[in-house]
Amino acid sequence: MFFKSFASLTLLVSAACGSAVPASSKNTMVMNNKLGLKGKSAGAVYFITNEPSGNFVVSADIKSDGTLTLARAVSADGRGQHGNDSPAAEGPDGLFSQASIKASQNGKVLATVNPGSNTIAVFAINAKNPSVIDMIGGPVSTEGEFPMSIAFNEAGNKVCVLNGGQVNGVNCYKVDPKDGLEAIPGTLRSLGLNQTTPATGPAGTTSHLLFSSDEKSLMASVKGVPPQPGFIAVWSVNDDNSLSPNFTKVAPAAGGLLPFSMTPIPGKNALLVTDPGLGFDVFDMSNVQAGGSSQSTVNATGQSSANPISGQSATCWSSFSNKTGSFYLIDIGTAMVTEVNVDSNLNGTIVKQYAQTANSGPIDNTVATVNGKDFLYVLGANATQIDVLSLNAPGQAKGIQTLDIAGPSKKAGLTVNRLNLQGMTAFIKN
Repeated sequence: MFFKSFASLTLLVSAACGSAVPASSKNTMVMNNKLGLKGKSAGAVYFITNEPSGNFVVSADIKSDGTLTLARAVSADGRGQHGNDSPAAEGPDGLFSQASIKASQNGKVLATVNPGSNTIAVFAINAKNPSVIDMIGGPVSTEGEFPMSIAFNEAGNKVCVLNGGQVNGVNCYKVDPKDGLEAIPGTLRSLGLNQTTPATGPAGTTSHLLFSSDEKSLMASVKGVPPQPGFIAVWSVNDDNSLSPNFTKVAPAAGGLLPFSMTPIPGKNALLVTDPGLGFDVFDMSNVQAGGSSQSTVNATGQSSANPISGQSATCWSSFSNKTGSFYLIDIGTAMVTEVNVDSNLNGTIVKQYAQTANSGPIDNTVATVNGKDFLYVLGANATQIDVLSLNAPGQAKGIQTLDIAGPSKKAGLTVNRLNLQGMTAFIKN
């Protein structure tokens, strides 16, 4: 029964979940005739094309009502890459990850991976017109292979990258507003996974990189290869910004299988972690000592739990809304958004589910606050669209827009492939 269900899961997630080179002689492409909202936007969302012929960052202006208008595409000066789907045919979510592109609100910067070039690039965000971005310096090596997730510290002056290929692990950089990225000594750390370049998955691949809320730890999620469960690798962050030589391996509660995205639970030293093997896991990290031996595994004890979502097939991505106090989990297989509440005792319950367009292949997502209201932005990769949901109150999310990506991209001369689109992050004007 287990192996049969895992084989089905793998098929669903797969069908779903070198040196840098100039991506194009055309650095920026305008996506509409109005050049965006020309500074009148509330902010912007960003995703990447992840094309092997050249990776572009695409930005869309956020209007005052939370809806979007595509604005422009800017070269990331590197190549995209699609992972090896096993055993299914190639499908969306080519990086098997969350946060392949990430914006820093405080730093006013944006960073993205170039998976096919093994580089990371950083851009300055125009605070008055956030859909306008300019690369700072140039792409730098991740010193690993198949980079697929990024994490900023709160100040936005430090960024780390997670490599998921044959040379896997993490590396961190200082972010200089004029010169770009400078590697931080003592942060190049290996996970020691038996992987390939590009990564073969989704089972057994890295997924997501995240700083703990107090920034004393750096965490990377790694999916298991059932029946062996995955884990979260936790390095301690030293005062000089270096990382502990070793990491602590934290296993999910009994029943947990494939740790994917990690979203902090406010007010708790705990994480909600999506798990395409069953639904979601809660990791109580309060007793976890970071920077332990990479050869041993500790269990997420205390109030940790593995929580099934009935009828789910591949729940992989998540975001949190401060306005509703809910988490929003994305299932690529069923095209479902599941709203979850986690109480003060770390008990998770399903609030409501919201069906999205069938076969739209929803993947990465982000929540942004616009004029005092929260909105959920979901990349529907398989349908080359962005779905916008207004988060009116707990249990009252409502779809308000489906934004086409393919049509405007074709008009602008931008190559977009539903199998390669990746990432979703937002920046909001102060």
